[in-house]
Amino acid sequence: MTTTTDLVSYEDALASYDPVMGLEVHVELGTKTKMFCGCSTALGADPNTQTCPVCLGLPGALPVVNATGVESAIRIGLALNCEIAEWCRFARKNYFYPDMPKNFQTSQYDEPIAFNGYLDVQLEDGETFRVEIERAHMEEDTGKSTHVGGATGRIHGAQHSLLDYNRAGIPLIEIVTKPIVGAGERAPEVAKAYVRELREVIRALGVSEARMEMGQMRCDVNLSLMPKGADKFGTRSETKNVNSLRSVERAVRFEVMRHGAVLSGGGTIVQETRHFHEDTGSTTSGRTKEEAEDYRYFPEPDLVPVAPTREWVEEIRAALPELPLVRRTRLLAEWGISATDMQAILNAGALDPIVATIDAGADAASARKWWMGELARSANESGKALDELAITPAQVARVTELVAKGDLNDKLARQVIEGVLAGEGTPDEVVDKRGLKVVSDEGALTAAVDEAIAGNPGVADKIRGGKVAAAGALVGAVMKATRGQADAARVKELILEKLGVSEG
Repeated sequence: MTTTTDLVSYEDALASYDPVMGLEVHVELGTKTKMFCGCSTALGADPNTQTCPVCLGLPGALPVVNATGVESAIRIGLALNCEIAEWCRFARKNYFYPDMPKNFQTSQYDEPIAFNGYLDVQLEDGETFRVEIERAHMEEDTGKSTHVGGATGRIHGAQHSLLDYNRAGIPLIEIVTKPIVGAGERAPEVAKAYVRELREVIRALGVSEARMEMGQMRCDVNLSLMPKGADKFGTRSETKNVNSLRSVERAVRFEVMRHGAVLSGGGTIVQETRHFHEDTGSTTSGRTKEEAEDYRYFPEPDLVPVAPTREWVEEIRAALPELPLVRRTRLLAEWGISATDMQAILNAGALDPIVATIDAGADAASARKWWMGELARSANESGKALDELAITPAQVARVTELVAKGDLNDKLARQVIEGVLAGEGTPDEVVDKRGLKVVSDEGALTAAVDEAIAGNPGVADKIRGGKVAAAGALVGAVMKATRGQADAARVKELILEKLGVSEG
């Protein structure tokens, strides 16, 4: 249950203070095994069935570094324009919590594998904002606590807690920004755009699906306010484990208003962690935030240092895919669309499906039309993402091909897509089962046109009198008679021919 928090308006807070942000993003890597042992990382297993002495922290168990995890960390670092350490090592971050079976987390502290980078992000209006990266370091995830009883699902008020250590030891990369200043009133938008762009980079690299709703990517939002004209940062709060782009934006906005209320009222900001509440868009206090020295970091004695050779790093760099911002800039020019159109495509999650549809043979305009129109509508109605729909880019490309050949019109194509989504088969199978091909037989069309003219003599007379626009009524009658399966353009031509009227 959340409590009432004093707030000032966003505008009033920014009239006196400048926001300073720091974003810490944890990404679960898609490796087959954990970071320091051979246990599976597959989702869905029964609790505590994917554990071993190493990830449970049993005495005498010795960890071994996952080489794929190290390579993934280097790929991320290079994509974020970071320097890659020639020598780095792991450290023990000591703290007690039930989901940490070792009572310490194997992480990196002052010797990360990647550091001093940046990521350029595009805002809604096309403006580019550079977010500087402090470091990207390797670590392991914790187990999962489930608090049973109580009203909030949190430990406070719970009757008991259950612990699942299957997640303990799964490889994580934590990406930490330098203080983000200069965003001003656009701070929430910048935070959202950064996390979105970072997610796209991670997916492009193939190192994680980065699905925020599944916890594969989580953002901690640090925020403080600095009086206008000052050069010293204020005390920060850290909103933990924000798990959607919209929530990142809302968390920043709420904390600006909360900090503004505390400071304008003469109060002092407490350095603490806070919980974000999806239902209200608000945050509540968690616990007082520790400083780095409270964790008593020291080098991990059971792991050798990591020293990637320059040759290996350059091989990884050479194999990097085209990164999202470069790709979008290229497609923007190739497709001849505006930045606003591209933003709409991104917001819909349609870019990859559209590209895949084009790769399968569709033209760019048709691919955009179907994914941003009929398929986006279906996704919204079903509450699914576009890539979760039961239709493939190749199938969409086949629908566009059938339209281009004249076998389908748009109305019929929508019915074909509906059938594919309903599990009735491929586009061709749906066409056959439903009998959806365009009526192209001239004899059948001529008969339908004759019937429409005979049944609407008044409309026919108007057309003969020069009111060509009235032909639409007869076209509609023919389309109705053919269940929408006639070629409307050809029908109009036949009507005008029959009535001895030219289009001009």
